[in-house]
Amino acid sequence: MVAGATGLVGRALVEALLADSAVGAVHVLMRAERPDWRKRNGLTQHVVDYRAGLSGLPAVDDAFCCLGTTIKVAGSQQAFRAVDFDAALNFARAARAAGAARLGLVSALGANARSSVFYNRVKGELEQAVVALGYDCVVIARPSLLLGDRAALGQPVRTGERIAAALTGPLGWLMPRAVRPIQAATVARALLRAVQRCDAGVYGLSSSDLLAFGS
Repeated sequence: MVAGATGLVGRALVEALLADSAVGAVHVLMRAERPDWRKRNGLTQHVVDYRAGLSGLPAVDDAFCCLGTTIKVAGSQQAFRAVDFDAALNFARAARAAGAARLGLVSALGANARSSVFYNRVKGELEQAVVALGYDCVVIARPSLLLGDRAALGQPVRTGERIAAALTGPLGWLMPRAVRPIQAATVARALLRAVQRCDAGVYGLSSSDLLAFGS
């Protein structure tokens, strides 16, 4: 089960899951159904309202939370928290109730519940909250700046990402791997592999870990 399936990482993750012969079915939670996904073999869309709570979800083994926005796009800190904490935690809790034993969470570089930076603090608080839900295994991806084709997903292109993408080619080798911009598809592959291979415990994957594991 995937939440945030229309974002950069979420979309790449759905494609990776559908291409994996070990995966029997993929369920995605959507705010609105995508017509082009209706005939995808092995894919079922569930239109939900995260604010109203999630119930009646199908039984699943693994859950992946790729929900996320920015304060600029959300419009306020409160609206940002409603997505990146409230909706994400509602999903993780509902997926656990639906039987999921393993959870893959897309967080962010710098996530820390004690951070003075609001964005990082919310991400860190979410990490702590999902770990407390009782999953057998939790894999937390903390990528650096995400790269990908936002325009193709109908999302606004971010100036920082455009600049980073331009620099990553010729100058990428000069950047430390821990902060080097990373392709969303690489994060998706790394998260999927890590969740499928983990047995028990909580694992954090830095951006450099994601680069290595997703390549």
